[in-house]
Amino acid sequence: MKVLDLDAVRAFVLVADLRSFTRAADALDTTQSAVSLKLKRLEAHLGKPLLERTPRLVRLSADGNAFLGAARELLNAHERALGALSVERRRLALGLSEHVAGPDLPQLLGRLNAHDPGLVIELHMGTSAALLTQFDERRLDAAIIRYGADEPPRDDAQTLFSEPLGWLASPA
Repeated sequence: MKVLDLDAVRAFVLVADLRSFTRAADALDTTQSAVSLKLKRLEAHLGKPLLERTPRLVRLSADGNAFLGAARELLNAHERALGALSVERRRLALGLSEHVAGPDLPQLLGRLNAHDPGLVIELHMGTSAALLTQFDERRLDAAIIRYGADEPPRDDAQTLFSEPLGWLASPA
């Protein structure tokens, strides 16, 4: 029976997600050469190439594509197993704008709870402006809001996605 090195699997998933050994190394707080060595050892252990490497490009091989889903499941199962032993409950006060909350919210929260049962989410719904005020007052740990393109950029914000604005009208 082959036993997988979880650190190598984690490095593989990060390289696959970030498409870069350097960015994966930054995320793991290690060097690019250490990540490269972990991946080479993982590929040798599995007997299959997981990545196609060129000087400018990193992409998944067919075997890497097939392995990626199972690798994610393995890492998630590992985190859940460790979380099951933890009696510590952690709280996340999250503000969610009414503009970005969708009908999938209950299912997403259920999946998050299944992934990390020790995390208690305190969900605050409201307008973007009100949630941003609560975040600035440190009453929220994080907020997902709608932010206008005409508003000045914030140093403590990250764009998750952007949507084009469109007008709809009938010819009449």
